[in-house]
Amino acid sequence: MVGVLSNKISRDELKPGDHIYSWRHSYLYAHHGIYVGNGNLIHFTRGHGQEIGTGTVLDRIIFSSSPSNSLDPPCPRCGEQSKSDGVISSCLECFLSGGDLYQFQYGVSPALFIAKARGGTCTLAQSDPPEHVIHRAEYLLKNGFGGYNVFRNNCEDFAIYCKTGLLIFSTVSVGRSGQAASIVAAASAIVSSPLRFLTTGFAGLTTLGCSIYCISRIVSDIGVRRDVMKIPVERLVAQPGLDEPEPAKETSKEE
Repeated sequence: MVGVLSNKISRDELKPGDHIYSWRHSYLYAHHGIYVGNGNLIHFTRGHGQEIGTGTVLDRIIFSSSPSNSLDPPCPRCGEQSKSDGVISSCLECFLSGGDLYQFQYGVSPALFIAKARGGTCTLAQSDPPEHVIHRAEYLLKNGFGGYNVFRNNCEDFAIYCKTGLLIFSTVSVGRSGQAASIVAAASAIVSSPLRFLTTGFAGLTTLGCSIYCISRIVSDIGVRRDVMKIPVERLVAQPGLDEPEPAKETSKEE
């Protein structure tokens, strides 16, 4: 049962259209996907275990100590997916990769959003009906979701788009991902707090840092941002890129 402290759920609670995630590498980050039923889900990845890759030489450092599943036998349902990237379909076991199952929450209150201090677990935005969510996920499985980018276009961004149809049209901000927003918020708190160090004590400095972190997170959430618009998945795929979508109304399939 999803609660304030944890979004962990059991497998029998899963419903088609749910946005689920599982923590990786000792809670370093979470991998997200859309459950479509019958033990299958659709998700966006750079390859097994590489969802936080930067696409630079830094990846060698990031993954040098990461466990490798290349020697594991292929899944009888999914086949060999260790090098798969883009939007793919997997069974629940392959997606979880031995981790626990969590459900991303939609339409939470600002108080609950702040209470869940770790980003990438909930949003103030409302979810669309399950049939719309699954339609987007299945359409993107066939047509792709652009290039993977850990800050602008990652697995959480994919799942949030499938659930809401919302895209950010600003070219100077991170994507819809709560995990990316948390990193930016934490950086803002670290940079801003020392500027007040000479005028406040440790308690005041801590309070200021926490306040900056919380405010930065909530104003970055797709549920309150103004630089977002609803984009039909057919229009999204027809465009040359995902960064600057044009305004459009939902098609009849998603009305």
